[in-house]
Amino acid sequence: MLIVFISTIFVIVLSVALHYEVLTHLAETHFKRSWPSRLLLPFGVLAVILAHVIEIWIFGFLYYFLLSLGNVGDVIGEFNYTIKDCAYFSFANYTSLGYGDIVPVGDIRFTAGSEALVGLVLIAWTASFTYLQMQQLVANKKNNK
Repeated sequence: MLIVFISTIFVIVLSVALHYEVLTHLAETHFKRSWPSRLLLPFGVLAVILAHVIEIWIFGFLYYFLLSLGNVGDVIGEFNYTIKDCAYFSFANYTSLGYGDIVPVGDIRFTAGSEALVGLVLIAWTASFTYLQMQQLVANKKNNK
């Protein structure tokens, strides 16, 4: 259980740090550009979606690593222990979609539950960030008229 706990905490910190850096970069550079707001927001949203996908793959690699150890639990269902299956499982957890076709058992449930919480928080963070940036873009547009 200790390896699951430590590696999960490490990946959580890595994901939050990556998300922070992406949002900070967007706020400090991207949204300061003189592009039309119709371009700024979509490119900003694409950048954040890419960050989410990277974070999901980081968790996917963690599942792949943990399951290769063999003593941290298992995944029941249509699961072949490939990196693609681990990424799919990670997408389902991160987005809290949980199709139910793959179910974790054993210690790895801690990672799966933690990823769902991280995904919820980071998606909410992205939504509030996007809302605030859009609000600023609209305010700037009104002030420039």
